[in-house]
Amino acid sequence: MRFGICGSMVASQPDGTGIEVVEQVREIGYDYIELSLAHVAALSDEAFDTVRKRLQASGLACEACNNFFPRSVRLTGAEVRWPDVRQYTRLAVDRAAELGAQVIVFGSSAAKNVPEGYPKYRAWQQIVTALHIAADEAGRKGIVIAIEPLNRQESNIVNSVAEGLALMQRVKRAEVQVLADYYHMALENEDLSILSLTGPALRHVHFARVAGRTYPHAVEPGFQLFFDALKANGYTGRVSVEGFSNDFYQDAAAALAVVRRLAQAE
Repeated sequence: MRFGICGSMVASQPDGTGIEVVEQVREIGYDYIELSLAHVAALSDEAFDTVRKRLQASGLACEACNNFFPRSVRLTGAEVRWPDVRQYTRLAVDRAAELGAQVIVFGSSAAKNVPEGYPKYRAWQQIVTALHIAADEAGRKGIVIAIEPLNRQESNIVNSVAEGLALMQRVKRAEVQVLADYYHMALENEDLSILSLTGPALRHVHFARVAGRTYPHAVEPGFQLFFDALKANGYTGRVSVEGFSNDFYQDAAAALAVVRRLAQAE
């Protein structure tokens, strides 16, 4: 497995991308950084070039991007504007590709949450349409879109890996696969056996402690079961630590030791 950090969760600079920790992430020994695509897409051309050059100078790649769509790009409800969705998606995917991303995470609760009173079946179809647009653009760049199920405290649609798989199967595009996030799965009490059904469709993983969504400093109950389920599925891909921190360097270093131990345990 390869291990990375989601920079957006610890971002302290106004741009919100998380790029400011890239040198520390490399020094600690992570394999890649995961930046917030909604924030990257919002940068001016000059600011984006600064981020790109800093990433290049760090020697670390942005192999994945999370936070695909911002709140302002509606994906469900009566206010959806498909030309705007397509225009944003093309810009975002192009920038992700320039940073070297191979996976874009589609959680985007603020963009896809179903407005009150709006039929959920219509919202589901709108998300399918949005994913077709994303697949069109991602396919040009050889990028995979990973559907991220979010817990019900954050999102009112696509709350489990099982629902993520159902959505993927509805879209039926090779560019659209699924993600498993330990934090969200634990909050939803989703049975880890679902990971045995994902097969190669599981293309990305997020990981954090459930308590406070923070960085792990030690192996806790449930951690090894999750990693064992990943390994039983044959998963050898990326695992991004996605949590909050009050002492980034110390927390990130401790987390890397934990996930390496979990991945190596027999």
